[in-house]
Amino acid sequence: MELTPDENVIFTLGGIAINATIVNTWIIMALLVGVSALITRNLRPDVPPSRWRTALEVAVGGIVDQIAEITGKSDARVLYFAGTLFLFIFTANLATVVPGFDTPTASLSTTAALALTVLVAVPIFGIGSRGIGGYLRTYIEPSLIMLPFNIIGEVSRGISLAIRLYGNIMSGAVIAAILLGVAPFFFPVLMDMLGLLTGVIQAYIFAILATVYISSATATEPKAPDGTKPEKDRT
Repeated sequence: MELTPDENVIFTLGGIAINATIVNTWIIMALLVGVSALITRNLRPDVPPSRWRTALEVAVGGIVDQIAEITGKSDARVLYFAGTLFLFIFTANLATVVPGFDTPTASLSTTAALALTVLVAVPIFGIGSRGIGGYLRTYIEPSLIMLPFNIIGEVSRGISLAIRLYGNIMSGAVIAAILLGVAPFFFPVLMDMLGLLTGVIQAYIFAILATVYISSATATEPKAPDGTKPEKDRT
């Protein structure tokens, strides 16, 4: 039994092995781009929205509401980043119902890459909001002695994101394979349904945590109307 799609080599390109993880990632990306382009091809005020366009607008609106609830404001940059993460993970996990399709999120390399994008995005968003000096000061708050601990905490968040997503997807696949040998007709269907539910939840959690980390990095200190810190903070 293959525990990860990394083990399934589809073809070689210039001596480089292209495995199922890479190929299926391309398929998911092409599917998302193609469906989005197809739904929004007649995106004009004089054209009534189709059911698919309405469903897409509802999904995007839901993501916008979640981001606004976490960050306290609507930020298009966070929408593009967190929304893309959610749609990719959601679609990849949903594709597990397709016979013979190895979801790329069942590979630790994919989940690690997704977590790495979050680790890179957090300082980028933080610097864009606070400036380089303002963001770097967060690593020595409340005192300089916290610098190594804050760095370790930043890295550990990315590791936990990757392991959490990979572990949940892989555990479902392993349990389904075991139950397939015990009861090949009933349990696989039940496990597929449970796996879909878990996949949706994991996509939601991953995107929400990415938004929370970005919100924490971009949060600025509250100021009084005259631009100074509140009286209680000036000690």
